[in-house]
This record gives sequence, structure tokens and C-alpha cells, in this order.
Amino acid sequence: MLAMDVVDTLRHRQDLATRELAGITREQQLIDKLRDIYHHQGIEVPDHILKEGVAALAQSRFVYEPPAPGWGTTLARLYVSRRRWGKPVLALAGLLLSLAIGYFGIYQPYQRAQAEQVRLELSEGLPAQMDMLYQTIFEETKVQQAVLDAETLRQRGHSLAAEGNRAGAQQAVQDLTALRDRLRQEYVLQIVNRSGEQSGFWTIPAVNTAATNYYLVVEALNAEGNVLSLPILNEENGQTETVDKWGVRVPETVYNAIVADKQDDGIIQNNELGRKSDGFLEVEYNLPVLGGAVTRW
Repeated sequence: MLAMDVVDTLRHRQDLATRELAGITREQQLIDKLRDIYHHQGIEVPDHILKEGVAALAQSRFVYEPPAPGWGTTLARLYVSRRRWGKPVLALAGLLLSLAIGYFGIYQPYQRAQAEQVRLELSEGLPAQMDMLYQTIFEETKVQQAVLDAETLRQRGHSLAAEGNRAGAQQAVQDLTALRDRLRQEYVLQIVNRSGEQSGFWTIPAVNTAATNYYLVVEALNAEGNVLSLPILNEENGQTETVDKWGVRVPETVYNAIVADKQDDGIIQNNELGRKSDGFLEVEYNLPVLGGAVTRW
């Protein structure tokens, strides 16, 4: 400890050390002066301690020299300062680990499962539904046109599924379902015959002002007497609307006969315009019609 103190004294008296150590022959003079310094402080230091301190200063003992820069030094400093950066780094590492687990352990497996589900749906599920619907239509229809329409829809659906077009294949299933449901529908197409409501009307088409179109207002009633809403193509604007009442275009003679029937006693005696039976696509009309319809008047 005394030797370290001697070195410390020499460091604080650097001018003295430099001057005295400039020549080795003056070492004894430096020791004498150091002895006097400690003596004035009331401390008696043996000569061998003073010699050891002078030698230690010359050898740079008890002097800290910072380590040279390098990976080892950098890692050591990081380790020493870990209390400062440890928690943020651990939090960041935990976040990155959570993201990695979420992406590689959850998201990617989920995406693969979804892709496999879509593949199976396109290769097996949707084609099987199309085939089943086609078979049902084939067995239930009473008209060849339904089979032809179903076959067209099925072939198109199979092609779209093979191309990976999921939306198109699903639409083919929906179209086949609609065709099957249309075949199964049963209703009576009845001329509206209620007080305060029109049973018919006529219009002058914009494309031919010299002509007059005559319509009977009809509604579809099922076996329970409930009014059905059906998709009807409006011949005036080319749009299909789902309505519960619409106008069916008829020859002028048919229109006039219905008008006369209603004017007779306020009741249309023969108000059944046609009937849609199970297994058929179209209404079987009891009176002549011209095939057009309107949804607004």
C-alpha cells in the first residue's frame, strides 16, 4: 500500500518525477526528497518502499492503461453496461420471438391450410355439388331444355374449377341451384282482381309511338295462397327485378275481353292467366300472351 501511495505521490508531483528520473544517477536524490515529503507529513517510509515505488513508476505499475479497441473490449463493455440496455434488448428479443412464432407457427400453417381447403374445394367439393345438382335436375325435369341448361352450367363450372376460378365455380353452383328451385316451383299466375288496383293497362312504347302495348297485371300464388316474389325481366329497360306483381303483355283482343269481364260486374270471372307446374320451367298459359313483361307502370 505504501508503494502505491509513493507512486500516487509521484503522479501528483509529475514535474518532480520527470525531472528526477531523467537520469538514473539521481534516483537516490529522488528517494531523499520523497523521504523528506513523507517526513513533513509525519510518516516514516522505509527506503526499500521508496525504491519500490520509484521502480513501479518507471515500470508503469499501478497505472491503468485502457485496453486496445477490439471485439473483446466491445463485448466486455456491453456486458458491464448490461443493466442499462438489457431490459430493452430482452423486450425487443421477446417481441421478435413472438412475431416469429406467430408468423411461422400460426400464420403460415393457417395460410397453407386455407390454400389446401380451397384446392380440395375446387378439385372435389364444388364439382361434386355441380354433379349432384345436375343429376337432380335430370331426374326431376319434365322438359329437355332444363337438362340442356344444366349440362351447360355444369361443364362451365367444371372448367372454371379446373382453372382455379373459385368465384366462377361457386356461381355455377348457385345457377344450378336456382335452376333446380325454378323447376320445383308451383304457382298459379292470377290476374289482380281487387278493388282499387289495376288489372291491366296499356302503354305506347318510346321506340314505336305508332304502336300500343297491352298488359295484364298478374301475381303468382303458391298452393297455400301466398303471393310469391319472382325475378322478372322488364322488356322496357332490359333489367331483371324481383317483384310480387308485374304486367304480362297480351294481344289487344285478350286485354279488351278482360276489361269487359271486369266492367260487367266488377269481378274477373276467369282470372287465372296460367299455371306453373313442378318439373317445368315456364308457365303454361290459359290465354294467348305475347311473351313480354314490365315491372313498372
